[in-house]
Amino acid sequence: MSHSGKTQKTLNRYLSRWDRRLERELARFRRKTPGEKVFDLLVWVFLCFGVVICAYPFLYVLSVSLSSGEAVNKGQVWLLPVGLSLDSLVTVLTFRQLWVSFGNTVLYTVAGTALNLLMTCLAAYPLSRHRFFLRRQVNFLITLTMYFSGGLIPIYIVVTKLGLYNSRWAMILPVLISAFNVMICRSAFEGLPEDLFEEAAIEGANDLYIFGRIAVPLIKPTLAVLTLYYGVARYNDFYSAMLYISDPKKEPLQLFLRRVLLQASMEITQTTGLDMAAMSQYTIQIRYVCIVLSVVPILVIIPIVHRYLIQGAMIGAVKG
Repeated sequence: MSHSGKTQKTLNRYLSRWDRRLERELARFRRKTPGEKVFDLLVWVFLCFGVVICAYPFLYVLSVSLSSGEAVNKGQVWLLPVGLSLDSLVTVLTFRQLWVSFGNTVLYTVAGTALNLLMTCLAAYPLSRHRFFLRRQVNFLITLTMYFSGGLIPIYIVVTKLGLYNSRWAMILPVLISAFNVMICRSAFEGLPEDLFEEAAIEGANDLYIFGRIAVPLIKPTLAVLTLYYGVARYNDFYSAMLYISDPKKEPLQLFLRRVLLQASMEITQTTGLDMAAMSQYTIQIRYVCIVLSVVPILVIIPIVHRYLIQGAMIGAVKG
């Protein structure tokens, strides 16, 4: 069978599957009372309304970034791109500081998320073991930090006294662990069968081996969710950079994006050699292009871990 024949057969199989599912849903809908049908209709209306509200701003930003400067200045763009143009995208992509900031963000996100997961697991595992004699006391102290913190000034003093100011470590160490995520990870460890650990201990496995080779691999869905939580928080963190980073070569993408948005994109447009009229056309588009480029990595990562999201989040919600 040719490749096109296999593709058509696969497509027909998926279409028939969706047809059967649609028939089941329609049959279930016909068996419902008029009140239930009205309720379902209202749910779908509100759902569609919510989707439009959430999707339209991003679609508008994407359309403006891909439209011509003249169409944007005349207000002709409201849904789809008008006068398709990639000039603004090329201008932003050729700006060196953008890639320096993006590289810093990748470093902070990857290294920070890896250390976050390591420290979270190291904190959550002993708290999930009932034989840990300080289990209740440490759980209380960690939970207390979710409601009371030292505040911004003490944290700033600690960071500066440790010599971390204007250092890359200032973007990683001060937010090395989250008490809420520790509680989620602890609940995941508590959900594992206790007999499993007892049998491993009888076979001669020590706590470090049980932790690394048995416990951690069994909570991969939870770790995937925590990776998403930590990764998004690291990727979007610009406040720490505002406080602790003064060197442009070490600033993350979000701080660069903030500066572009506040300074009317003049930092980028001045490097293009355009006159003032052309620069004014590019200003709004460059802002939107930077927004789109900053969102793309998250849109790529989320589908990879979305199947674990509900399962891992429910573990923390149910066992809290």
